[in-house]
Amino acid sequence: MRRASISAFVLCAAIILAGKALAQQKSSGNAGSATDQVVVSATRDERASFDLPLSIDSIAADVLQSQRAMVNVSETLNRVAGVVVLNRETYAQEQQIILRGFGSRSQFGVRGIKLLADGIPASTPDGQGGSGLFDLASAARIEVLRGAFSTLYGNHSGGVVEIFTEDGPPDPTGTAMVSVGSDDSWRTGVKFGGQSGTLNYTGSLSRYETDGYRDWGRARKDQFNARLREAIGERSSLTVVLNYMNLPDNLDPLGLTAAEMAASRHQASPVARTFRTRRSLDNLQGGAVFESAITDADAVRIMGYAGTRSNEQYLAIPAATQNGILHSGGVSTFDRDVWGSGLRWTHRSDVVTWATGGEYERARDARKGYLSDLGVRGALKRDEVNTVWQAGVYTQTEWRLADAWRLSAGLRYTKVRFDSQDRFICTTALITAPGTAPGSCSGSTAVITATTQNPDDSGSKSYDAWTPAIGVLYELSGSVHLYANFGRSFETPTFIELAYRPDGASGLNFDLQSNRSNHYEVGAKMRLGAQSRLNLAVFEIDTRREIVTATNAGGRTSYQNAGDSQRQGAELTFEGHFPRNVTGYLAATWLRARFTDSFRACAGIPCTAAQQIVVPAGNQVPGVPQYTAYGELSWRHAPTKLTMALEARWSSRIRANDLNTASARDYLVANLRAGFEQQAGSWKFSEFVRIDNVFDEAYVGAVYVNDANGRFYAPAPARNVLIGVNAGVVFR
Repeated sequence: MRRASISAFVLCAAIILAGKALAQQKSSGNAGSATDQVVVSATRDERASFDLPLSIDSIAADVLQSQRAMVNVSETLNRVAGVVVLNRETYAQEQQIILRGFGSRSQFGVRGIKLLADGIPASTPDGQGGSGLFDLASAARIEVLRGAFSTLYGNHSGGVVEIFTEDGPPDPTGTAMVSVGSDDSWRTGVKFGGQSGTLNYTGSLSRYETDGYRDWGRARKDQFNARLREAIGERSSLTVVLNYMNLPDNLDPLGLTAAEMAASRHQASPVARTFRTRRSLDNLQGGAVFESAITDADAVRIMGYAGTRSNEQYLAIPAATQNGILHSGGVSTFDRDVWGSGLRWTHRSDVVTWATGGEYERARDARKGYLSDLGVRGALKRDEVNTVWQAGVYTQTEWRLADAWRLSAGLRYTKVRFDSQDRFICTTALITAPGTAPGSCSGSTAVITATTQNPDDSGSKSYDAWTPAIGVLYELSGSVHLYANFGRSFETPTFIELAYRPDGASGLNFDLQSNRSNHYEVGAKMRLGAQSRLNLAVFEIDTRREIVTATNAGGRTSYQNAGDSQRQGAELTFEGHFPRNVTGYLAATWLRARFTDSFRACAGIPCTAAQQIVVPAGNQVPGVPQYTAYGELSWRHAPTKLTMALEARWSSRIRANDLNTASARDYLVANLRAGFEQQAGSWKFSEFVRIDNVFDEAYVGAVYVNDANGRFYAPAPARNVLIGVNAGVVFR
């Protein structure tokens, strides 16, 4: 094992010394602290986060839903230490979630992080997903697991983000929600829930529309989420969940160069209008979970799910580039079918709790590409069926070794297989793609020859790994717990990362290997009285065969394996309750993510010797700020039910490319919010107003990593206002 840096050990020592100091002030009355967060994603069983030897945080419903738009996870997820959510301010691309420096290279949505909704995967087996599926209006909480024990969820490096739908209230209840804001943004929604005999139910339906902060940014999002839970006797239950999301014809303003952003932050990239860049997405997924307590000590959980996803995206690619026989065009579409299942057995005793199970996930994409004639779909350029599946078995246990010691451990074996069937072949011997004339290929004026042809690129590749995790927790006192853990993760390329080869040849880039990471962490969790807490964590993650960008040009990104990389960091979370109904919250992160080996990348496709550039060892991993902090100070006036809060978010600069020659500068953004509540019999009303970016800070909300055209920057909105009204009624 590689030793942690000296600075990490110094901070670790400070944690232990602080813990001993607080232990001298311990109070047995803290055992039932209101700051204990009940979580399940770390152990697959309900546990208080205070008693676990790992980093996990839970964001409760009152934070997710109070005085917010409830549209994007960036509204709240940035309040978790170690987490960065980059918002490109376009619904044509998913928001980018980065956990401890993983996920920053994603060009589309979330990768390298496991997404779950009510225990059902919201990301595909190859590690690609989108947080847009999360319905915040009906959420009970979101859990964020970082570090070693997230490895027990299989193919990813960063961690696990899971959303849980809230239970319906005891009596039937309905709530109507309306909010309006800057940039002609508005959202309407209804939520309903209740209990009818043995059936508990919750549902949420909403529509959101905006013209966008930037030109060519119009978007619409329709969403529905429902959960039904039927109690079967005293020991069993069946839960059914259904999620639907539709994003019709959402426009994409693309990134800007530094010069374009200086001229006008509102503008779209000039090529966005020229090529009418946009995306349409339709997603439907449902699943069922059966849980039964077979005995007082043993329980079984069976899960199954299925879904469909259709996507059509128009890219900004010149006609001359698309004309190549090997090019897949400027319109990318796929129709995806997903399904999976899982089985888990849990045994609980006073000393040992263990869980053993298996999971299988499968996704099948019918993927096609077409010519784009300035935003109009043309001839077929690509036709293939891609299938990826992930199968895993795992076991994990918690063992109380002694009164003050707890051991947690787990082991998982995961196998991931990619299969691609090419249906678009243009060679001198065989043409399966529709040709416009003998010797030609659909969508190209080039003549098929022995050296210019599109061969059969069907193929397959498998990846597998054993991923262990172990952690120990020491109860220094009733109010201070110290812990350490170790785990090993692996992360395969996604199908999107396999799609294009750096040399410009046809076929999938099956030379890509999975990366492997060793996670080391030490930390402390402290209760500061009955209503306050302080968490500290220091970690190091050493990664071999880091997957990095090889080329990024012509609307296509290819990837390669570099050498090693390292992520060293420290996270601090403080939550405090003070006199006069004042509460404070602080989450701060220091993260040094850097390449420890040099590697070569390319400025264009194909990758020629003249275009090669050397990325030196020591450069920072792009897309990852070194310092971030989120703070919140809130006050509640109980007699009038008035609440007010000041939020602040700070980020150091973000490197935009591997060479570290371009970056988005640091920024500090402040937000204000306030609201009232009224109760009148069975009716409950609430009103709020929030002002984001109060001081009108001009900053970059996200970067497009390694864009060959220098269009790195997605400007964030200027000062903007949101006003909302909610009305709920209980039917008795």
